[in-house]
Amino acid sequence: MGKRGSRSRSRSQSQLLNSLTKKQKKHLRDFGEEHPFYDRVSRKEAKPQTCQLSESLDTSSSESEAESEPEQVSVYNRLLATLKDVSKEDEEEEEEEDSVIDATEMNLEDGDSDIIVEEEMAVESTDMQKNAALPANPKGKDGHRPPGTSEESPEEFTDAKHESLFSLETNFLEEERGGNCSLKASQDPFAQHVNKELKEKEIQAVATNPKTTHQLKWPILGQLVFSSRFQQLETFKPPKDIDLKSLHLQKPLESTWIKTNSQFLSGPPNSSSPFTPLQKELFLIMNSYRDLFYPERTALKKGEEIRHVYCLHVINHVLKANAQVLANNSRCQSQKLGLGDDDDFRDQGLTRPKVLIVVPFREAALRVVQLFISLLEGDSKKKIIVSNKKRFNGEYGSDPKERPPNLKRPEDYEAVFVGNIDDHFRTGVAILQRSIRLYAPFYSSDILIASPLGLRTIIGGEGEKKRDFDFLSSIELLIIDQADIYLMQNWEHVLHLMNHMNLLPLDSHGVDFSRVRMWNLNNWSKYYRQTLLFGALQDAQINSVFNKYCVNVQGQVAVRNVPMTGCISHVLVQLPHVFQRMEPENLASVIDARFNFFVNKILPQYRDAVMSHTLIYVPSYFDFVRLRNYFKKEELNFTHICEYTQKSGVSRARHFFLQGEKQFLLLTERFHFYKRYTIKGIRNLIFYELPTYPHFYSEVCNMLQATTRGEEAAWTCTVLYSKYDAQRLSAVVGVERAAQMLQSKKNVHLFITGER
Repeated sequence: MGKRGSRSRSRSQSQLLNSLTKKQKKHLRDFGEEHPFYDRVSRKEAKPQTCQLSESLDTSSSESEAESEPEQVSVYNRLLATLKDVSKEDEEEEEEEDSVIDATEMNLEDGDSDIIVEEEMAVESTDMQKNAALPANPKGKDGHRPPGTSEESPEEFTDAKHESLFSLETNFLEEERGGNCSLKASQDPFAQHVNKELKEKEIQAVATNPKTTHQLKWPILGQLVFSSRFQQLETFKPPKDIDLKSLHLQKPLESTWIKTNSQFLSGPPNSSSPFTPLQKELFLIMNSYRDLFYPERTALKKGEEIRHVYCLHVINHVLKANAQVLANNSRCQSQKLGLGDDDDFRDQGLTRPKVLIVVPFREAALRVVQLFISLLEGDSKKKIIVSNKKRFNGEYGSDPKERPPNLKRPEDYEAVFVGNIDDHFRTGVAILQRSIRLYAPFYSSDILIASPLGLRTIIGGEGEKKRDFDFLSSIELLIIDQADIYLMQNWEHVLHLMNHMNLLPLDSHGVDFSRVRMWNLNNWSKYYRQTLLFGALQDAQINSVFNKYCVNVQGQVAVRNVPMTGCISHVLVQLPHVFQRMEPENLASVIDARFNFFVNKILPQYRDAVMSHTLIYVPSYFDFVRLRNYFKKEELNFTHICEYTQKSGVSRARHFFLQGEKQFLLLTERFHFYKRYTIKGIRNLIFYELPTYPHFYSEVCNMLQATTRGEEAAWTCTVLYSKYDAQRLSAVVGVERAAQMLQSKKNVHLFITGER
């Protein structure tokens, strides 16, 4: 981090810095500027809060406060030649320029008091929202890294105290927990997957082989698309009944899972029905080690149900992988064999991390760790050892009192923004038999839990001095949960992560090459990596990641259900919906075609003063900037609100729009996602592009009834769309109506009245 700055700062700036809370100062250190959505209300420093776990999870070991120490690594000189030498740079980073905080207070006009009642109610929640309001991005609005941005969060804690206790190299498998370690000859899906041998010609043919697909309909998941670029495509249907023993769960999961999942089971928990119908079908796909894309995971429905089942799969995978390593350690010690003499001992990757779980907020990471503890402990009288649990609860938990009870938001908003919603974090978890180590160093961890921003700041970019992505080299299980939220943060971080997955490491990190699997050494790890992708919607960008980066040898499974009704049926106001179609030449020209169509065909109809109170809903921030600059150039009477607008600016814009002093209001989708304010005074509504979330369409349309002054007959709603908006259009109007609209070759004007 750069130094705080020269001592010659003015007294006003010093007082301002002293008044910042801990979270503000952390954001200032990370990004070099005050968060644009922070509302300065309370001068008190926020005290760290602790979220209590259930009583069964109370036991934990003492917390380590020591600084992280470098690990002792053994280097095999005879194989180091195969790795790329990386020179260590000891030069210190240059001092970064300090950002000067200029807080300007804006006075509201008379009559603003009625429009800012909602903000006054939400004042205390701003501290919770300040990290989420700005899309997670270490770069500024112009795409460049702002001054003062650090590649790593300050004072990042790692547990160096329990290194030997959780080391796979120096521990052995306990007899009572060993079970059958001859995984190579077993019917265990894990063993079949990791021991599957690919040939060079199969790998070379992947790029040219056409993707084979087959569709099946399952009872709960619905329409599934099985696909693969390898071998003959294999599909299967779920059995009516499954037993835990047939799933090859590692001990103690057979007993602990039933209790952990009991909250979702309708009847008494038992081994014959340990899953809900949805969980059963999802776990069958997960346990087959196929890639999975499930786009119907919402915060209100199915979210926790799905989190439970993928945590079961994660723990099952890690326990089996570690048991194999520990069992081979015991065999080597008892037989005193040279490790290099038998390929049966190849049981690990180039680095230890096996699982990466990407979640958007700290609250989600907390719940994942709680499930890990519950799955390993269950109702056993003997508590498991959890290192640094108290510290973890303090940093990832939250106090319910921080959220004011009078804050009224939609149910889905409450479900998404619950608990600690800081979006910049990363932590390692090591699991060894009946012990869990939180804050483990990355290269001593089995599981990594992080946000896209937390990974982006450690992966770094080209030309940066300090960057590290070797820990991603041997990831065998990648879980991206709540992928739709990353569209509202910064999707570039997800793409940056995927581009650095399963690359050959630049350093050895103390690996024993005689224990590394051959497909890891051959740089074929990406063909063995299972990717589980969960989101709340079908989106082209999410589909692209699944189709491009998921090349698992076992194949891929995508849920492809189509919406039959559409969210337009949830519009409560009697409103004519005019869908105007544009005809771009190709996908690359859609952005320019939409802008030209809007400027030449749509905007002239609304320039007249009679068409006042026009709200323009813009999903993309880049389109918003382009429209804002055009409106300024044309000197149109407008105001604007985006995710970077200060609270005072938001209040003034809403007031001017309500009073009719501004004819147009430009509103970004991300502002609506993070704030959900009701914009009053709308008479004419223009969707510059169909919303990313379908239910936002009905939400924005229903804002018209916030102020009814007898102008209902003059209300209008115009939507721009093209043939490339098929998914979003189907989600809004339904698949049948969307098909009719897309089949038309000309611009179509459809008048649709929302149903009450």
